[in-house]
Amino acid sequence: MPSSVMPMSAPDPASGPGHGRDGAPHPPAAVSAIGLRKSYGGKTVLDGIDLRIPAGSVFALLGPNGAGKTTTVQILSTLIAADGGHAQVAGHDIHTAAAGVRAAIGVTGQFAALDDLLTAEENLLLMADLLSLGKRQGRSRTAELLERFGIADAAHQRAATFSGGMRRRLDIAMTLVGDPRVIFLDEPTTGLDPRSRRTMWDTVRSLVAGGTTVFLTTQYLEEADQLADRIAVLDGGRIVAEGTADELKAQIPGSHVRVRFTDAAEYERAVGAFPGAARDDDGLALRVAGDGGLDALRTLLDRLDAAGIRAAGLSVHTPDLDDVFLALTGRDAGEAPLDAKETRR
Repeated sequence: MPSSVMPMSAPDPASGPGHGRDGAPHPPAAVSAIGLRKSYGGKTVLDGIDLRIPAGSVFALLGPNGAGKTTTVQILSTLIAADGGHAQVAGHDIHTAAAGVRAAIGVTGQFAALDDLLTAEENLLLMADLLSLGKRQGRSRTAELLERFGIADAAHQRAATFSGGMRRRLDIAMTLVGDPRVIFLDEPTTGLDPRSRRTMWDTVRSLVAGGTTVFLTTQYLEEADQLADRIAVLDGGRIVAEGTADELKAQIPGSHVRVRFTDAAEYERAVGAFPGAARDDDGLALRVAGDGGLDALRTLLDRLDAAGIRAAGLSVHTPDLDDVFLALTGRDAGEAPLDAKETRR
């Protein structure tokens, strides 16, 4: 590892319980990083990113192709060395205690790492052998995971015969043989059909309910919205935004209430009562800016009632993560930067 990557000589304050601004204790961090950097040739992939992921949570890292998501996972899982910065995973420094990191984590890449010539049971038993579990413990763990992931009935079928969703479930089951405290899922639902994707979401939720920390990279923004406790958007090698899904959406203007009318006269009266609203004359509807909260809706209804205006209905529209992603990065989730040379990093 380059000499610029310095081991932590003292405990990272981000990794301990710590305290927030309100004095309440933070949960301990399962993953913490400060100033991670990585370049390939003349291209900077990570330009000093900081992370803090509480134990027992789902953290989603979003970014277009080439943004550095996979590189981040590879560094934190000790598969490659960073050029600068330092990090801890499950309490172990990635530089000075790489073996401890590897013993505490599981990694599932973008493609299922299965031996297609082996059965589901044999794949799991092989992983148990690689992790030096005893024969009895390995068989017990294998049976438990086959049942947990709904593939016990296919235990003696070769992995080559499995559907994409079943392959993914078996792949994650293999990741769990060693009972890791932190799991890295690098775009785990790429290529899956919608039903298999939702099954995978249920799997992730069950892992977190059992106390596992999940670090998820994805290009499916709905996936991050459904699963993640916190989301970070990576672009140009930097974290450009971080927060809950609702916090990120609140940063983007465009929330409004669409008020519909069936009577043209009522519509024209509403136009006069809301002079700043955007008009839709063909649809007899007004777009009234607002956050869509209860107070804003109550105020809007009071104004309609005070003016004696009868609306046919209303609907609240707020930005989604697609809007957030486009506003922050200037492109869609699956679109690579123009200068991206490593499209999967």
